[in-house]
Amino acid sequence: MANEGIIKKTTGETAARQGKPKTLNDYIKLMEPEIKKALPNVITPERFTRMTLTAVRSTPGLAACEPMSFLAAMMSAAQLGLEPNTPLGQAYLIPFRNNKKGITEVQFQIGYKGLIDLAYRSGEVEVVQAQCVYENDKFEYEYGIEPKLRHVPADGDRGKLIKVYAMFRTKSGGYGFEVMSIKNIEDHAKKYSKSFNSSSSPWKSNFEEMAKKTVLKRVLKYAPLKSDFVRSVVQDETIKNELSQDMYEVPAEQIDYVDVEYKDPVVNEQTGEVIEETDDA
Repeated sequence: MANEGIIKKTTGETAARQGKPKTLNDYIKLMEPEIKKALPNVITPERFTRMTLTAVRSTPGLAACEPMSFLAAMMSAAQLGLEPNTPLGQAYLIPFRNNKKGITEVQFQIGYKGLIDLAYRSGEVEVVQAQCVYENDKFEYEYGIEPKLRHVPADGDRGKLIKVYAMFRTKSGGYGFEVMSIKNIEDHAKKYSKSFNSSSSPWKSNFEEMAKKTVLKRVLKYAPLKSDFVRSVVQDETIKNELSQDMYEVPAEQIDYVDVEYKDPVVNEQTGEVIEETDDA
């Protein structure tokens, strides 16, 4: 399998001497050569490794996940040049309980800002953005032969969130926009996002950003973006259990995952080893 080749090549004689890695921190450190090769020049290998180690320490449930699914999610983020589990909101590594296997696995999810970053990197768009509309804003839009979009945010209290829209304009002058109500966004997320009800999901901590991402994904279907962008978006919200030089080629798991309410496991801050498991299984 693809994952075995990469791990063997990466760990080499060191792994043979030290035995099988015991923690996710061990795996991350052994994968540093592959991380370095995978990353585009937007992130340094040292920074990415540091962010990933921080994610393991700070995300409830992540340290106890099955290592291969974690490494697959990590390498997906690395190959796309997206920072995982940072305030930038580019990408997320989210723990899920696989009841069929009786283990916890990791889902890779692209964030709203990561989606925008990938769109700009395609080189085809001049402007791409998403905005929230509140009940006290002035907002008008119209589809048809002469579409129009006008949004004037209210000063002071803008009221409750009612809609989200996204738009793009290409370097050649083409453009498009999409508008969705909050009800439509929630219905779409419940139907298509396995992480919507997850306690670790950005839908819980960053609803507005995830709503923007939902509308962005819709409108960017009509933008003239390169195939690399499409390949990147296909990897959104997937769980994989193999490693490859191109994570796009690895098939996603087609299993029904459910969330678990995690408590922070007791972890040795020096080694990253889980000292005491929680009873969430």
